[in-house]
Amino acid sequence: MRVGASGMASLGRLLRLFVSGCRRKGESGNVATIVALTLPVVVGGAGLGVETSYWYYSSLKLQAAADAAAYAGALEKVAGSDTPTITAAATQSVASNGLSAATVVVNTPPASGPNTGNKAVEVILKQNLDRMFTSIFATNQVPEQARAVALITDASKACVLALNPSAYQAALFSGNTSVKLIGCSVMSDSLQADAIKLQGSAALQADCLIAVGGVSLSNPVTTVCKAPITQALPASDPFASLPAPAASNPCKNVNGNKSSQTLQPGTYCSGMDLKGTVTLQPGVYVVQGSFKVNANAAVSGSGVTIFMSGSNTVSMNGNATVTLSAPTSGTYSGVLFYGDQTGTAAQSTFNGTANSLLTGAIYFPRQQVNYLGNFSGQSGCTQVVADTIQWSGNSTINQDCSSLGMRTIPAAQSVAVVE
Repeated sequence: MRVGASGMASLGRLLRLFVSGCRRKGESGNVATIVALTLPVVVGGAGLGVETSYWYYSSLKLQAAADAAAYAGALEKVAGSDTPTITAAATQSVASNGLSAATVVVNTPPASGPNTGNKAVEVILKQNLDRMFTSIFATNQVPEQARAVALITDASKACVLALNPSAYQAALFSGNTSVKLIGCSVMSDSLQADAIKLQGSAALQADCLIAVGGVSLSNPVTTVCKAPITQALPASDPFASLPAPAASNPCKNVNGNKSSQTLQPGTYCSGMDLKGTVTLQPGVYVVQGSFKVNANAAVSGSGVTIFMSGSNTVSMNGNATVTLSAPTSGTYSGVLFYGDQTGTAAQSTFNGTANSLLTGAIYFPRQQVNYLGNFSGQSGCTQVVADTIQWSGNSTINQDCSSLGMRTIPAAQSVAVVE
């Protein structure tokens, strides 16, 4: 610790006054005693100014570390990480700033302040400083605390989300497709320059096109935002924490010889090959095999979640009429098709007539979804979240679907330290 020149000069002047005053009175024998008694006070007083400056510098450093830690934690939250991972990221940030001895508390959402109800990360840092010069007055350590809150803001919401971080043309609109996305955006997590691609005579309307990488357009698109948003933060998988339904016994089967039948929820160990008129009763269907809707079939059901186990796929014929809707409450609220998160690369195809309705989320995190049908869901409420997406059907999609149990998918998120 270096004492400033002015502080040293002042200390020197005080000492000379003590010594010269004592000598004028002929008390030279007491000089050493007086100096010995007063020097700690003088040094302590001068040191207090120096040490106060050190405390102030330390508090600034602690606050900067809290800001950085809250930001790091918020980035993890944007990526969809759980609370332990968010806490680990914030703690690592603190350590990398040379404050590994500090106590780190992470709250998401914040435990206090104006952002307790918001999507935010709060970091509180505490440390105790040892005394130096002022230890002659007190022996206890000096406590310091800093607090920071990083707020996550959703600039848009997505109804089409491609999760693959490196695929070319992760979200592809091609052919004679005409897609209208009302109140929502197309989002791609891919880093590639053509993360979102529009080719051929495809027409697209959306709030915005948002990509971690870039956007490639063969013709203009109609958007609310002034231009596509590129180099964006990736959107997290909105269903990453959704549990996979357990298989049940005994196995159920579809009777392929019936022209009309009603099926119950359960585990279909040999898949579901649907022909004729088929009604699905509400509940969860675990499909261990392919889910196939044949030509001219009429398949309907409400309150239905269809879980495709492993890498099994969906195939719908373009001449079939499919009217299915997801549950509006419970664990699988808003989720119509759920592709296994542990599956391998595959492709599922959704097709149908203009009278078809798929109401709910079509979620295949490990598969490509080919959306070919000229249809959407009830009131346009359909979401497609998949590894990659190829769209070549004509449809209108809306994103005011909370009444149907569907969740919002954030896109174009930003992070800022606000407290």
